[in-house]
Amino acid sequence: MKGQSITGVWPYTLQQKLRIDMLRMPMLTPYLGPHVFFPPDIKESNRDQFEYEVTEQLISRLPDPDVWHLAMQPGIKQAGIFNDYDLQLHVRQTFLLDLSHTEEEMFANLKEPLRRNIRAAEKEIVITDDPKHLNDLYHFQKITLEYKGASQHYSFDDLVRLHEACRQRQCTALWVAKKGDEVQAIIWHLWDKKNSYYHMGTKNPGTDSYRAMSALLWHAIRAAKRKGNQWFDFEGSMDPGVERFFRNFGARRELYMVLRKNRSLLWKLVEKLRR
Repeated sequence: MKGQSITGVWPYTLQQKLRIDMLRMPMLTPYLGPHVFFPPDIKESNRDQFEYEVTEQLISRLPDPDVWHLAMQPGIKQAGIFNDYDLQLHVRQTFLLDLSHTEEEMFANLKEPLRRNIRAAEKEIVITDDPKHLNDLYHFQKITLEYKGASQHYSFDDLVRLHEACRQRQCTALWVAKKGDEVQAIIWHLWDKKNSYYHMGTKNPGTDSYRAMSALLWHAIRAAKRKGNQWFDFEGSMDPGVERFFRNFGARRELYMVLRKNRSLLWKLVEKLRR
């Protein structure tokens, strides 16, 4: 704080596994903080120093357990601070789409094959916000991940609790694309006052509609624009195929830092066995 003004906030969760205290990301949370609140009249030349001072104050007040795994907000660049806390820095990426342009300008900026897919999809599918298909989202994802040799790290009950919390705050839509009575694809769209987020999504493994996901994302982008959001955050991926798909929307690559530390011999063994 500075006087009576809050200058920054860093939410965190302190967890415990095998009696080991950990600072880790909550389930299904891509990044948390820190959030720096700049004074409205701050000079551009003073922004970096202000961010540095606020971030340093915030991290000094966090607990210091043996295990850390915290993803930073995109845009935070104060890497030097974290060296003093013996934290390893890992870089990941997301993709941000600037919503300040008109819908016509954003559509023109899409890659031509994507525009063709969206136009074709609009002739054959219907998109609605339909929360009763949350169960389909979960099961379609489960099948897709198992095909890739991976597993879900959350349960359907976890999705229900999160969806209900978002519904109560009126910040969620479950966009469902149907061809006739058959679900083709689903995406979960979340938003706050500033940004919209592609939280998760999946195609129906039993259909061959490759156009539905393109149409759903474009639908969510248009909805975000109409809500007055500034950015549409695709919540990133390091998967080459997914990355290429996101780039087709004209989104800007944005890097963010992940802070890691492991002073626990037991947890080092756990991580080694998981590899």
